[in-house]
Amino acid sequence: MTIKRMDHVSIVVDDLPTAQAFFTSLGLALEGETAVEGPWVDRINGLENVQVDIVMMRTPDGHGRLELTKFRNPRLVEIESANEPPNTLGLRSVMFTVESVDDTVARLRAHGAELIGEVAQYEDKYRLCYVRGPAGIIVALAEELF
Repeated sequence: MTIKRMDHVSIVVDDLPTAQAFFTSLGLALEGETAVEGPWVDRINGLENVQVDIVMMRTPDGHGRLELTKFRNPRLVEIESANEPPNTLGLRSVMFTVESVDDTVARLRAHGAELIGEVAQYEDKYRLCYVRGPAGIIVALAEELF
């Protein structure tokens, strides 16, 4: 059997409204919000008494989705540093193709994003950069030049 599709990427955040505003500014649209708890959620997570709030965001083309999750219970487990460099083991980044890297970076900075490194051009194909977004996640931006 083969994979049908990639459904979504989930990001655990400590401030759901701030994360939602960040990704809305990036251009994602709110698909839905819900609170989830119960035995089935406990079993999936391997934790007890899980209570989470979820905001599902969708890309403008309707194909990509991003789940923002805030744990109310149990409390968040913080990693030593939420600002690890791009070469840290694990999930590296979530990449979005945007109309203008410069405009997008400017909008995201208003929501606390920090540019990692600088905007760079790859041949005559892309302008690329990394920004650090909510919960320290790295968001990669690509502007097509063709």
